Amino acid sequence: MTTRRRPRRPRPPAWTATLTWKAAVFITVMCCALAALLGTLVHVSVSRRTVDTAREKALGLLEEVTVAYEAGEPLPPFAGVDPPGLPASLRDLATRGRRGTLVAAFEDRPTMWAAGPADGRALAVRVDYSLSASTIRGLDQAIVGSSVLAIGATLLVGSVAVTRVTRRLHLTAQVARRISAGDLDARVNDPRTRDPSRPEDEVATVSGALDTMASSLQRKLLSEQRFTADVAHELRTPLTGLSAAAELLPAGRPAELVRDRVKAMRALTEDLLEISRLDARTERVDLDVHALGPLAERVVRASGTDTEVRVVRDARVETDRRRLERVLGNLVTNAHRHGRPPVVVRVDGPVVTVRDHGPGYPPYLLEHGPQRFRTDSGSKGHGLGLTIAAGQAAAIGAELVFSNADDGGAEARLTLPEYAAPVDTPQPPDGS
Repeated sequence: MTTRRRPRRPRPPAWTATLTWKAAVFITVMCCALAALLGTLVHVSVSRRTVDTAREKALGLLEEVTVAYEAGEPLPPFAGVDPPGLPASLRDLATRGRRGTLVAAFEDRPTMWAAGPADGRALAVRVDYSLSASTIRGLDQAIVGSSVLAIGATLLVGSVAVTRVTRRLHLTAQVARRISAGDLDARVNDPRTRDPSRPEDEVATVSGALDTMASSLQRKLLSEQRFTADVAHELRTPLTGLSAAAELLPAGRPAELVRDRVKAMRALTEDLLEISRLDARTERVDLDVHALGPLAERVVRASGTDTEVRVVRDARVETDRRRLERVLGNLVTNAHRHGRPPVVVRVDGPVVTVRDHGPGYPPYLLEHGPQRFRTDSGSKGHGLGLTIAAGQAAAIGAELVFSNADDGGAEARLTLPEYAAPVDTPQPPDGS
């Protein structure tokens, strides 16, 4: 049995979700509803008053004509017994012995008719209703025109007011994105929050809360960075003495264990110092142009690991060689430490891919990126290698993306800025 897929509903444009658009629609709908309500009330009131005035005038003339008819006097031109053009409904009403009025067309002109009984027939008078009808028609046009102007003016003023609010909200969102990207000095600095005498609206309250949170976060991060740097610096001196003392131990298994642990502690200390420098962003980048293929091969040889290098297409990149070697070295080391062979380094233009065939990166790393001192349970390491790789990649302006291959294994893709050789400008010939 085959099931038919429901057709997907077309997705509305993104601008329809903005607060400005929603406010404009709301203001327009409310203005239209208010204009329609007021216009209807005014139209009904004026029309009723105009009709009542014309009806009273027609009934007054009907009284005079009835007196003249009963006295046998000649009737005026606007009156008659069963005159032509008299509406049939009004004629029937008069023949039944009742009086009534009705607005109908007579010779293509609006006319107010009044009729009453006269010897079993209908005695009727007519009053020109053209002026009253044109008055009502002009009133309706004025109501529509003024409503359109009022809606336009209200929409313009409302859009300006809403735009001011949304502009402040956009600024707050931009500052929040800058803070999340690492710019801890970013602040909204809404003038309503700086001046205590000015009343704060909701946007100012949100902006002030964001600035307060950013300041608190900055203080905590700076305190942690200083602590990390101080601890690493303080560990250097005793580790240097411990390393020298370990070299004096007699050869044997205990001495090898001590030297191995001292070496690991020194590597950890250097990593902590490097991370603290990356966090402080105090190091300068030494940019130069390098061929990427030979540089990757040199990093693999220096790692001393069984890693295959595939150069699909070599490229010249403008980068800091020492930092790039640090990034690639950490990626290769991580692939051998946490993955399984074969480990392949692939160079395709300015893109370097380090791929292993192990269990792949854990979900938290794919979602949030590498985190220091966090690794999978049971794995060796401190989580600093990939953290340093990501920090050094950002320092040289490269993009480092972690993913898992479809057929298994972890894959780190490093995209570097490719060097574009300047085009020689042709010199004009002499004498030109």
